Amino acid sequence: MAKASGAAPKYQQVYSALRRDIQSGRLAKGDRLPSEADLVRLFGASRITVGRAVRDLQAAGLVGRRAGAGSFVKMPQAAGGLSFGLLIPDLGETEIFEPICQGMMASPLAEEHALIWGSLSGPGASREDDAWRLCRQYIDRPVSGVFFAPLEMTPGKDGVNEQIARALDAARIPVVLLDRTVTPYPQRGHPDLIGIHNRRAGYVITEHLVQFGARRLAFVAPPHAAATVDARAAGYREALYAACAPVDPALVQRIDPENATAIKTLIESQHPEGIVCANDRTAAHVMRTLLALGYKVPDDIRLVGI
Repeated sequence: MAKASGAAPKYQQVYSALRRDIQSGRLAKGDRLPSEADLVRLFGASRITVGRAVRDLQAAGLVGRRAGAGSFVKMPQAAGGLSFGLLIPDLGETEIFEPICQGMMASPLAEEHALIWGSLSGPGASREDDAWRLCRQYIDRPVSGVFFAPLEMTPGKDGVNEQIARALDAARIPVVLLDRTVTPYPQRGHPDLIGIHNRRAGYVITEHLVQFGARRLAFVAPPHAAATVDARAAGYREALYAACAPVDPALVQRIDPENATAIKTLIESQHPEGIVCANDRTAAHVMRTLLALGYKVPDDIRLVGI
């Protein structure tokens, strides 16, 4: 149950929170609303405040009362309200997506609409299976649109991403991509994309190390990373060219940053003065591995991430 927040009158906060739960499907048609006593505890409000919010829900046609039984949801979504599915398999694992979702929910334009998170499979299900299951949930519902962050870090990511994109397209559900394209560069596809300028990001962090005097720089990314990493690697190479620093293909590595053997081999065979990491998560793992191997950061080797 979503808790109320904000500066609106308390009864409006309770009303809005319960309405969002109904619109999102968290409270489905036929579900019983929590009792007044439960709502008082949940929202820290008086019985009078909770009663007014529930009456407003009744007036809006969202709930109905049954004598002696309580209040029940009458419809899954308020008239005119739209529901949008979040298809983000990496939510909770990749740091950029939670602020994006918070920004969506904080927008005044979202007040009359609902973001649906969907439900994932139990333990043991693959990320590919979870992504496809969420896609089918949103098609079966159906939602008004989907915010989709294509899969990464799995061998079958490209096939699953294309399958999801085709299915949503066939269902005529609009899609906005988050952070990355469905297909690897240079293919683009037709959905709108919200992301950063990855090539420039790769250039800027590489240039940062060059300005500190490091010229032989490695680029490290995990295997099966998103296509955004290719653009960051392109920016890394461009910055090295601009600085007349060596551009050696052997310095570009797709390795597990927690694999001490792989990191040690890179350091001992290529002798980089610094490492440009595809993202902050990779940089954190590389740093921990370097420290475990006895290297000092930044004394022995410099490190930067996005």
